[in-house]
Amino acid sequence: MMQVFMLHFAGGNCYSYDFLKRLLPVGFQGIPLELPGRGRRISEGLLYSRADAIADYSRQIAALRDPGCSYIIYGHSMGASLGLYLARDFEQQNDPPAALVVTGNAGPGISDEEPGSPQRYLLGYEEFKDELRRLGGISEELLASKELYDFFEPIIRADFQIVDEEKDPDDELTVHVPVIAVMGSDEKNADQIDNWKNYARGYFSGKTLPGNHFFIYDYAQELKNTIVNSRKLLLHGF
Repeated sequence: MMQVFMLHFAGGNCYSYDFLKRLLPVGFQGIPLELPGRGRRISEGLLYSRADAIADYSRQIAALRDPGCSYIIYGHSMGASLGLYLARDFEQQNDPPAALVVTGNAGPGISDEEPGSPQRYLLGYEEFKDELRRLGGISEELLASKELYDFFEPIIRADFQIVDEEKDPDDELTVHVPVIAVMGSDEKNADQIDNWKNYARGYFSGKTLPGNHFFIYDYAQELKNTIVNSRKLLLHGF
């Protein structure tokens, strides 16, 4: 059995990867995790720092790990950034993942914000809504409903505050585990996907698929294949 720990994107929750869980074949256990303040953890307080988010995810993985199984960490966007830190931390604990699969993210230190622009989580009400429209992945019905949007906005602002810390990544942020990165061809920094090589001391593979930041929903089969095929790297000793 191969466990697949799934880290959601900003504003996501444990249900964000239902589409992917259904596709995983026998022998793969999809385990979507979530940060406090959404989904099944809606009654818990939101987190606002990278360190707190990493610590929370680390506790979840440690509690759910089957020591008799290998595991993969998969994250999209914010989840990709946090996944790198988690892979490093578990590697240092002599329990490294078989692979780190990251999507929708060009790696630490790369931002799609214009130089000198305000941090996204500090944008005004309408400006923040416009930024969410630009990124895609959120229905216009939600953005148009004041009740739904006012419920959702604090969650994604908190997540963006965590994401914005990636402008200042930790020193020595590298892993020896295989890193497989995939981005949508229309993403602003898709041409910088090889930035992940700076953080992968071992095997690295990067590719783009047609689409925007949320291309994963249009290419679910390809995403599933990427995750499943990463198991072969473990079998070949990478």
